[in-house]
Amino acid sequence: MIKKAFVFLSFSLAFLTVGCQSHKEEAHEKTTFSVTSPLVKDTIIYKDYVAQIRSVNHIEIRAQEKGYLQKIFVDEGQFVKKGQLLFKIMPNLYEADANRAKAEANYAQIEYKNTKQLYDNNVVSTNELALAKAKYDKAQAELASMKTHLQFTEIRAPFDGIIDRFHARLGSLITEGDLLTELADNSKMWVYFNVPEAEYLDQMAHKSKDSLLQVKLKMANGELFDHDGFVETIEADFDNETGNIAYRATFPNPKALLRFGQTGNVVISTPIKNALLIPQKATFEVLDKKYVFIVTKGNIVKAREIKIAAEIPHIYIVGSGLQASDKILIDGLRLVKENEKISYKFIQPAKVLSSLELYAE
Repeated sequence: MIKKAFVFLSFSLAFLTVGCQSHKEEAHEKTTFSVTSPLVKDTIIYKDYVAQIRSVNHIEIRAQEKGYLQKIFVDEGQFVKKGQLLFKIMPNLYEADANRAKAEANYAQIEYKNTKQLYDNNVVSTNELALAKAKYDKAQAELASMKTHLQFTEIRAPFDGIIDRFHARLGSLITEGDLLTELADNSKMWVYFNVPEAEYLDQMAHKSKDSLLQVKLKMANGELFDHDGFVETIEADFDNETGNIAYRATFPNPKALLRFGQTGNVVISTPIKNALLIPQKATFEVLDKKYVFIVTKGNIVKAREIKIAAEIPHIYIVGSGLQASDKILIDGLRLVKENEKISYKFIQPAKVLSSLELYAE
């Protein structure tokens, strides 16, 4: 009796299981999935690189003589012209040295002239004339040296630029080599950024021969700088630790908006002809590999691995693994399985992508 009851229970459970599966399959067959194809379109992708902004000429201005800072002729942040007087160190000592050297030079000159007259009259020898000439030349050199030291008490701008913060105040005792301020020429800016090796190779492949790579600059507030720049310099070697190579782009800066030390992002655009575009939501990952579901003949679902060439908001640009004629599943990816038959409706690729907030051009 117990054996009969067990057989009856097993039969009932089997019937219930078959009934549930049939119900699920029936419900699944009633589901209509959305399918589309890759959109083939010429596209421009934009890649951002963290950048640091530097002046084409940025120097430290230091004292070349010792003394008290007697006068400051400019202000912090002021634009100055080449040769403009910036600072003056108290020149009294150097003026006295210059006057002494001038007097000694005058004395040596007179002595030389007298010796020259005597030589012309055959009174003194050639050696005496040469000695007088040497003393005169030495005195002239000493005078030139003292004048140079005196000139160093006046510190002038070596080029047009903007004065930075002062590091010494009026009346400070300055020693030779003390930092007074910095001067930056911001008429053009050098923007440095690093590019991975693979992207470097792609950029060089798309760049015209003998042309400069044109780039844009996204500033810290997210806005693009008004003027485009050009990559004029690429370092000779890759960094073995990071796999990057350093670029230097030059940007004109007529309104002096950019300053030394700013940060931003260099934006490089790369055109791709006949790119295959698919929605990102149509993909799934297995062990770091990207897949899509292809709908084959007979409405059978097959998983296929794809390679991503580039990524922009909401879409992938497919490098390999898909053809323009392939049909891919764009919803219900978790509801289907490999080799499963489905019902679907086809949506035109342009309509699918236009429903996304895309930025492809």
